[in-house]
Amino acid sequence: MTNTGTNLFGIALDELGNVLARIDESRIDAACAMLAGANKIVVYGCGRDALQVKGFAMRLYHLGLPVSVVGDMTTPPLGSGDVFLASSGPGETSTVLILMQVARDTGAAVLLLTAQGESSAARLADFTLLIPAQTMADDQGPEKTSVLPMGSVFEGALFVLFEVMVLKLKTSIGMSPEAMRARHTNME
Repeated sequence: MTNTGTNLFGIALDELGNVLARIDESRIDAACAMLAGANKIVVYGCGRDALQVKGFAMRLYHLGLPVSVVGDMTTPPLGSGDVFLASSGPGETSTVLILMQVARDTGAAVLLLTAQGESSAARLADFTLLIPAQTMADDQGPEKTSVLPMGSVFEGALFVLFEVMVLKLKTSIGMSPEAMRARHTNME
């Protein structure tokens, strides 16, 4: 795919819009219900997925939900009634697979965000939210369809999806913008 004289912003936004339009909204609502009903939420993603997942964790905290990020010293143990949210675009990320198994072994529910519905991670998850975007697993040679590099369309879609999930959660749990803002750090 060449970039000669094209509107790269327009192409990238069209790609993201096409991905987001194909996500099953009822599955988004079900994922939000899992999060809203969790005793504890622990999130994880690798690489650029991790950046998006950490941003979502911050918003979940702003919503007043009990959220932690794997690797933080304050991350609690998981158990029954808890949710482990993992993102793996390709669905074969070894660290994600191991942590999903650990979460399952504790009795926590596993919520996976992935682009590969038939992946190892999707088979291991209790609930999968499919994001039909190109990732690094399929961005080479004739399979490449996105103008964005190295599977970035998946991470871009994650950002927008997470913000929409925050809006849905805000409504479902009855959280005001003022209460969310009051949870924003004053240490920056």
